[in-house]
Amino acid sequence: MRRPRAMSSVITRYVLVILVVTMLLGFALYSQVTRRILDSHTERLALTVAQSVAANDSVRAEMAAGDADSHVQQIAEQIRKATGAAYVVVIDRNGVRHSHPNQALVGQRIEEPVIALDGRTHVGIDPGSLGPSANGKAPLRAPDGSIIGEVSVGFLEKYVSRQLWDEIPVLLLYTGAALLVGVLASLVLARRLKRMTFGLELHDLASLLQDREAMLHGIREGVIAFDHQGRLSMVNDEALRLLKLRSATLGEPLDKLLPDGRLRDLLSGQIEGQDEFVLTDAHLLVVNRMPVRVGGRDVGSVVTVRDRTELEALLRELDSVHGLTDALRAQQHEFSNRIHVLSVLLSMGEYDEALAYLSEISTASAGRAEELRSRIAPASLAALLLAKITIAAERGMLLELTDDSRLDNPGPDPQALLTIVGNLVDNAMDAVTGAPPPRRIVVHLAYDDEARLITAAVSDSGPGVPPELVDRLFQDGYTTKSPRAGLQRGLGLALVHRLVNQLGGHIEVSSGPSPTFTVTLPVPVADLDRTDAAVASEAS
Repeated sequence: MRRPRAMSSVITRYVLVILVVTMLLGFALYSQVTRRILDSHTERLALTVAQSVAANDSVRAEMAAGDADSHVQQIAEQIRKATGAAYVVVIDRNGVRHSHPNQALVGQRIEEPVIALDGRTHVGIDPGSLGPSANGKAPLRAPDGSIIGEVSVGFLEKYVSRQLWDEIPVLLLYTGAALLVGVLASLVLARRLKRMTFGLELHDLASLLQDREAMLHGIREGVIAFDHQGRLSMVNDEALRLLKLRSATLGEPLDKLLPDGRLRDLLSGQIEGQDEFVLTDAHLLVVNRMPVRVGGRDVGSVVTVRDRTELEALLRELDSVHGLTDALRAQQHEFSNRIHVLSVLLSMGEYDEALAYLSEISTASAGRAEELRSRIAPASLAALLLAKITIAAERGMLLELTDDSRLDNPGPDPQALLTIVGNLVDNAMDAVTGAPPPRRIVVHLAYDDEARLITAAVSDSGPGVPPELVDRLFQDGYTTKSPRAGLQRGLGLALVHRLVNQLGGHIEVSSGPSPTFTVTLPVPVADLDRTDAAVASEAS
């Protein structure tokens, strides 16, 4: 394989090619323009000589007298030799030559008409008997002022060409100087470009670009790069998907790509830290921002974005399963105790007492579930509350539903309501974990048919929230609790806040001890019939 050429040689070669082509085109244009200028100048010179001959008194007198002694030829030849003209021809009104460098043509008639008889001067390129020439014609007047002929003076084209060739050395000198300057400029440019590319050659840059494109668009992690002015300089497909930057274009500033909020603050570096979590409408993202310095210069920053939505959901589900497992383990111990009591009563022959005890415990367990199911719809929400009651009991907490709670309309999105209530209850459990007994959590659920509002309120006996921190509770990642079992804190309330906003609802928090989180969700009229039908279908 041939070794790739260095950047300096490539730039120098192309600069030289450009300069040579430009100089050739310039030389052709310069020659054409110069030739026209020289032709025009020579035509004016020929006309000047012709006018001076026509103004000569001896020529005028001889021509008026008929030039019997051929004195006009002598005068014309003297003037031709003195001026360097190719010919000085004096012609009478009849077109007969009275002077000519070729003595044989003197006295002969010219082929073309005598055009100076109109009293005006004429210039142009005349083919002539001696060859193409720059010609000037002037009218010849008698001493009385009448036109008696014309004077035609010409300078051959070789005279003009000789003047043009005299300009060639200057043009060649200019061309050489331009080529030298171009070579030096190309070398300086190559050194500057190499410094800007940190010593990389062109083939290195091409290889890096290919590797970068293959890597960036092949990984399942969003990568975004910004220059030192905060403008987008690179983004891969995964970042476009996670951040929904479908219309992002390189060179745009960050404030035009994303709305104001925590995500934009993380990308811009206003919020610093590693593995910072941010909750969007569709994803739970982990954001890391790293400033980039190359050669001691700040060249921008690189941001990586990872999707933790499914993993975080699995961790939370696993945490709930652990809680249910602990509750079931406690239930197992309680069930074993009850079986032991029944066994002893039966062994003692106390059959009526055993039957009464069995009826009592079965009625209590079934009655609690049936009572919740009759007051709360849908069944999944009632099951959630029953599970949370069991988990709370295992943790030494009392979770109860208020006596006036009744929810027969879960709204247009029962799953969202399930998430909202579940997260609020989990947050309350975490809040009372370290609180002194009694650790109590109260849930209130209601639907106002007239106002078409769902109300979900969760209060606890925990230490509460200081007034100055109430506004920060719903920020992504903000928490006053320590991490537990690898579960990311500060996301539950942020998720609740986003769901409530998406449903057009409102959430309020009371500050101080024993806080209450109150969520109100509107139920549009168009969704009432559909929701009632869904509840009836689930009940059946």
